[in-house]
Amino acid sequence: MKQQKLLIGQFFSPFIITLMSVIIVVLGIGNTNLLHIAPAAAQIFTPSDVWQKVYQQIPDFPQENQYVSKVTGKIVATDTLASRLIRYHIYNKGRSPIYRLDWKLTLADYLDANETIYVDSYPGNGILTQNPLVGDRMVISKLTRRQRNNLVQVLVNIFSPPAQKM
Repeated sequence: MKQQKLLIGQFFSPFIITLMSVIIVVLGIGNTNLLHIAPAAAQIFTPSDVWQKVYQQIPDFPQENQYVSKVTGKIVATDTLASRLIRYHIYNKGRSPIYRLDWKLTLADYLDANETIYVDSYPGNGILTQNPLVGDRMVISKLTRRQRNNLVQVLVNIFSPPAQKM
């Protein structure tokens, strides 16, 4: 009985290793490599790049970049409303950038209709002489519903991967 179990163990161990090797080779060849997962298109952009795309697609969206750096004493032109909105959405709230509902929740935060935005952790607070939260909230509140919906759609389009053709 022990000898029979030993024979079975000796046969199955190399067989399983060979079978696993064949499966790995088969999955790894061909037109699509099933072992390699390409990064989503949303991962290609960094939030520091996206704010520029927002202003390319919505040129009249308020920049709100008149705030002064604590370090240099000069205006930080790259610290815009769009960049702070994106950083707040992704880093402070941890929301997905590809869903309209998540962006609408973020805008609701700015309108004081959803969650509290904490002044101390708001983007720009640590690097600017004046916290931009009050000004940003005022600007967002002055946007029409159509403008807010357009902003949400632009943000989702920027972060969403293009449709794959099959």
